[in-house]
Amino acid sequence: MTTTDPRDARVRRLLAEAVTATTLADVPAAAHLDGGERLQVVDTFVTVLGGLYSHLPAKRAAYASDPVQGLTLLRRRAVDLTDAEFHLALTGILTGLRDAHTRYVGPVAARGQVATLPFLIEAHGPDHEPHFLVTKVGPGATTDRSFAPGVEVLAWNGVPIARAVEVHADRETGGRPDARRSRALESLTFRALDYGPPPDEHWVVVEYRTRRGATRETRFDWTVVAPGRAETAVSRATRAALKVAVDPAADAVRRAKKLTFVPELWATEDEAEPAAPPPPPLPRASTTRAGVARAGGAAPSGRLPTGNAGGVGTDWIPTPLQDVLAARALDADHGLLRLWSFDVGDDAAYLDEMTRLLGLLPAGGVVVDLRGNPGGLVWAAERALQLFTDHPVVPTRFSLVATPLTRLMAASPFNRLELEAWNGSLQDAVSTGEQYAQPLPLTDPAWCNDRGRVYPGPAVAVVDPNTYSSGDLFAAGWVDNDVGPLVAVGQATGGGGANVWTLSQVRDALAGTERALPPMPAGTSLTVAVRRTIRSGRGDGIPVEDLGIAGVPYDMTRDDLLRDNVDLQAFCLGLLRAG
Repeated sequence: MTTTDPRDARVRRLLAEAVTATTLADVPAAAHLDGGERLQVVDTFVTVLGGLYSHLPAKRAAYASDPVQGLTLLRRRAVDLTDAEFHLALTGILTGLRDAHTRYVGPVAARGQVATLPFLIEAHGPDHEPHFLVTKVGPGATTDRSFAPGVEVLAWNGVPIARAVEVHADRETGGRPDARRSRALESLTFRALDYGPPPDEHWVVVEYRTRRGATRETRFDWTVVAPGRAETAVSRATRAALKVAVDPAADAVRRAKKLTFVPELWATEDEAEPAAPPPPPLPRASTTRAGVARAGGAAPSGRLPTGNAGGVGTDWIPTPLQDVLAARALDADHGLLRLWSFDVGDDAAYLDEMTRLLGLLPAGGVVVDLRGNPGGLVWAAERALQLFTDHPVVPTRFSLVATPLTRLMAASPFNRLELEAWNGSLQDAVSTGEQYAQPLPLTDPAWCNDRGRVYPGPAVAVVDPNTYSSGDLFAAGWVDNDVGPLVAVGQATGGGGANVWTLSQVRDALAGTERALPPMPAGTSLTVAVRRTIRSGRGDGIPVEDLGIAGVPYDMTRDDLLRDNVDLQAFCLGLLRAG
């Protein structure tokens, strides 16, 4: 069952083999934590969550639970647990926050791996009466010829499928039930092992109804892959890495889906050449993060790929940023721009390529599809809004919780560039009693308006409960700056309202202070929501976390799942034509 790929180390192997290799044979010493190391992990998490976690007051109120107290109680029995029990207890406490930004990262043995099944299940219909269809099947996934896109899933390991999704939803992040169900449906077939335990079962038995109405069962083994990150992704060693809002587990799953269902696209993602710019619409001057002026948002020079220059074909337009962007014409008058992710290291290059793609689309209206976008660089998401509107764009704002730890960080001279703007209000909170520092933007408002409108026609954006983090911020800016209609599959976006840091970044920010954190044992770590997001403009003062951004409601149809979103696109085009 194990496959070999001479290109790199991203080798698919059975979960049963991988679990044995990573926990019993290859790295037992690296994965094991002794009693003292477990106490160190718990104490570090208590410090970070109690002193830095930006949503702690809201989560205590919303879920009537206290993760800091949960960790304190875990400390009393940590040395008596097995490794598996200890890791599961930590995962449970963090998952209970319903925050995909704030997650426990287990030992390095499973780093970068995603457990996968070779097919995808999606739902259509209203929440109270969903139907679950297989929509994608990977190459060579099964010898069962009747198991193909379009079959309806009836049961999962003998459990009715709707009940199986509900059971998984209880273990997922997400502030609303629909968000948890949406993530649970995805986790039935794809799970990032950095941020949670592997599946309990090594294989699953799927009961399904064929297109001819017969009921059948087939079995699939879980496999493990390591899809890596794209060359264009934000580097963790740059200043931009501190301006990230992303669900890291969902981004790993996004990459694993790409590897599973379009391996030819994944295999060539690092081979694309930069594209030539379109003629600039107006000679505007803009400033990149490095302070270099560019005219008209021109893209880097290079070979112009063949594609839909006239905007009348319906093929996807070749792009060097195919991991994060895609575009094609829907008809002679309308186009589709797919924003897969905002995980880019260069927001200027991202906008350059988006500008080029928009220039190749018909000008009668564009559908901007962000479904499943797990987030990424805040600058890229918020600066992109100006390309679709004449209105001045006001970015969202971010704030730190006011605690002794955040005051210590903000006052440190080593953090002057990153946190000094919040220092004054954090120090004032000692006497005023304010719970949070003054909310301030991470994206300079001037950067949000330095290029101006590029697409001349109207635009409608589409989101779902798996649109998260910077995807939430884009949706918030779309609504709050009156860019255009927002269509929401489900109730709203996923509700990820924060700038997320890794424990390593938190450790760097505390270096040289009296609260410096030690390195973590066995590669264990944490991601944490450091600065919470507050909406601006029309939604001024409303938090994004758990609530998400609502829009015009839409329920997916069977034809959407099997015929390339045909009904959803018709719905969006109707909104565009209505003005």
